[in-house]
Amino acid sequence: MKVELVTTLKRQATKILAELHSTKEPVLITEHGQPSAYLVDVDDFEFMQQRMKILEGVARGEQAIRNEATFSSSAAKEKMTKWLK
Repeated sequence: MKVELVTTLKRQATKILAELHSTKEPVLITEHGQPSAYLVDVDDFEFMQQRMKILEGVARGEQAIRNEATFSSSAAKEKMTKWLK
């Protein structure tokens, strides 16, 4: 992963963004020697957001199973039929 100082980003934003778009490699921005932010390509960020939504849904499903808060197949079909009307 590429690392850049915040001052370098201020001075060379266009160049850094061009490299980001061509390599798709995230850039870690540091301030005062400490990590401050990541720059990521828009498509990659949106892909990560979609993946997080899917993983959150899986986690909710696993929690429902642990809590025994699930429906039988027929009960689920009945609820879905009501929602889809």
